[in-house]
Amino acid sequence: MAGSIKAVRGTRDILPPDSALWQHVEQACRNIFHLYNFHEIRTPIFEDTQLFARGVGEDTDIVSKEMFTWEDKARAQSEKAQSLTLRPENTAGVVRAYIEHKMGDTGKLQKLYYIGPQFRRERPQKGRYRQFYQIGAEVLGPPASGSESPARDAEIIAMLAHLLREVGIKEWTLHINSVGNADDRARYNQALREALAGVKDKMCFDCQRRAESNPLRVLDCKVPEDQPIIDALPKISGYLGDESREHFNEVKKILNHVGIRYEVNERMVRGLDYYTRTTFEFTHGGLGAQSALLGGGRYDGLSEMLGGPKAPGIGFALGLDRFVLALQAEETVAAPGLNPAVFIAPLGQGMNAEAAVIARELRKRGVATELGDDSFKVKKSFEAAERAGAKYILFVGENEVASGQFGLKNLASGEQITVLRDQIADHIKGLS
Repeated sequence: MAGSIKAVRGTRDILPPDSALWQHVEQACRNIFHLYNFHEIRTPIFEDTQLFARGVGEDTDIVSKEMFTWEDKARAQSEKAQSLTLRPENTAGVVRAYIEHKMGDTGKLQKLYYIGPQFRRERPQKGRYRQFYQIGAEVLGPPASGSESPARDAEIIAMLAHLLREVGIKEWTLHINSVGNADDRARYNQALREALAGVKDKMCFDCQRRAESNPLRVLDCKVPEDQPIIDALPKISGYLGDESREHFNEVKKILNHVGIRYEVNERMVRGLDYYTRTTFEFTHGGLGAQSALLGGGRYDGLSEMLGGPKAPGIGFALGLDRFVLALQAEETVAAPGLNPAVFIAPLGQGMNAEAAVIARELRKRGVATELGDDSFKVKKSFEAAERAGAKYILFVGENEVASGQFGLKNLASGEQITVLRDQIADHIKGLS
């Protein structure tokens, strides 16, 4: 006999009651996005591979090691095969959509958010999966829309602090830094390359490779033995031009004015090639060594890298898998109750139809309702109601239907009252 089929390694099923906590986070995010005038965008989960190679960067771990890529073979001789990739992140896809649909032609600042799965061929570990879920937002537009302003950086960081407070995460730390503009980064990369020349042979294999191809990525290294070498490398603050320094100072000034605490972390450069100027990361103690809760930054040149118009932008992404772990680490945060308010117990053969009518009436009134079955004995109906987590049980039999009066019992207190049919919903909702 063949064995049962299980979820692929690195993927998982999100089951009740955990899914209620996921819905809680998603709804809280939608509510916050609405307050800050963000609108939802939905992009395909797979894109042309070149989108990520050009946008994220050929030398990043994501592109070189972690993407799920395949060749979409031609179905006719006139067609060419195309390399496709499951999206490993969503910013590049959003900017691609911005360019393709000429959203910049409106002249307005685009404030967009997304919720959905991403895919990376990583080594599975706690809070890290090959199919993972992200909530993110992007603010971009032509320079005349204010997209380059440090006020945009501060606003998106303030929005995230607001979100964390709203969902109940208190133990967070905000790290911010500036990685400068393209010219600043070129100077800094050269300084790093020179500083690494005499010490890279003592570092891990990845750092030896990065020291040549993309020295900035060396700062991302997590190998303990490499940390003393990295700590001695030049700091990026010494290579920022006046424009980048003024931009970062203005971001800090706004954050100070609105009362958002932060730490400047010059080691934090973020791992993707498209980042410029402000980068940020929120960390949480409940996540262990890999403490990043969410992060993001500015990407002023990404649109041009993808063949589009000048469209400075800033965005963030939070991993829902890790975000829920952080929520669970906060003992004050619990999943919202999504159980039915009432369980309807049909009493006697033929009562399923009558029970269905009453269930329909209650649901129209906004009462979450679960239905039993007329084959259940009274004891089994009680057991089913308790398993469903219902607060009340409502009895529907021939006598009740004929008289228009129904027994409604509070399962927690044991109190039972008789209510008229048109008053059932009000009693359950506490309005009577």
